[in-house]
Amino acid sequence: MGKDQTVLFHSTVFGPIHSRRLGVSLGINLMPNDGKVCSFDCLYCEAGYNAQGKGRAGLPSREDVYLALEGKLKEMKTAGDALDVITFSGNGEPTLHPEFPGIIDDTLKLRNEYYPEAKVSVLTNSTRIFDSEVADALERVDNNILKLDSAIDSTMRLIDRPASKEFTVERVVGALRRFEGTGIIQTMLLRGEHCGHKIDNTTPEEIDALIDAYKKIKPREVMIYSLDRSTPEENLKKVDKRELDHIAARIRAAGIPVTDY
Repeated sequence: MGKDQTVLFHSTVFGPIHSRRLGVSLGINLMPNDGKVCSFDCLYCEAGYNAQGKGRAGLPSREDVYLALEGKLKEMKTAGDALDVITFSGNGEPTLHPEFPGIIDDTLKLRNEYYPEAKVSVLTNSTRIFDSEVADALERVDNNILKLDSAIDSTMRLIDRPASKEFTVERVVGALRRFEGTGIIQTMLLRGEHCGHKIDNTTPEEIDALIDAYKKIKPREVMIYSLDRSTPEENLKKVDKRELDHIAARIRAAGIPVTDY
C-alpha cells in the first residue's frame, strides 16, 4: 500500500533553491501552507496524498502573494543574489487558485521590475487548461510546464488519480494542442504496484501512445524524468538514466525535442 507522508512548503514564497534543471529558483506556493489541495492525487507526489487534508490556513490572497514575493525579491536584489526562475509549484495544483490569472500578471510585473532576465515557470497537472482565463495566463509565462504521465487512460488513472471522471487523455491532449510550440510537456516515468495493480508507463505500448500524443500536441519540448524523492506509495521504482536515454532517443527520433533530465 503506502505510507503517511507529508512534505509541505510552509510559506507562500520559498527558497531560493538550486535546481540542476532550472538554476536558482524561487518557489511560489498558492495552496495552503499547512495542507494539500490538488485535482490529482498522484502516487508519487512528494507532498503526500490528498487524504492528509487541506489544513486550516486557507489559500493566500492575491495581495498576500504580491507582498511576499515583492519582499523576497527586494531582499535578494539588495543582497546581490542571482535569480534564474520564479516557479509556481507547492502543496498542490497552482491553477486551482481562483486568482491565478491575476497573480501571474503581478508576478510578471514584479519580475520585470526586479529581475527582468529571470524566467517565470508554472508546473501544472493540466486539469485547469479547459478554463480559458487559466490557459491565457499560462500562455503569458516563459515556461508553461504541463503534465502528461500516460497517453493511456487506465494507466493515467492509476498513476495520477484525477478527481474528475471527466478528465480523460483524449480530452486533455485535445486541449494541450492550444500550446503548440510553447508548452513543455512533463512526463514522470516509473513502474511498480499499487493496491495489487501493476504500474509501468515505460512499456513499448505506453511510449508509442505518448509519442502519438506528443505529435498531436507539438510542444516546444518534452521533459521526461523519474523518481528522485520518497513517495507516498512505497512500491514504486525509479527508471534509471540508461533507460531514460533509450526512451528519449525514441522520442527524438519522432522529431520531438527532449530536454535534459
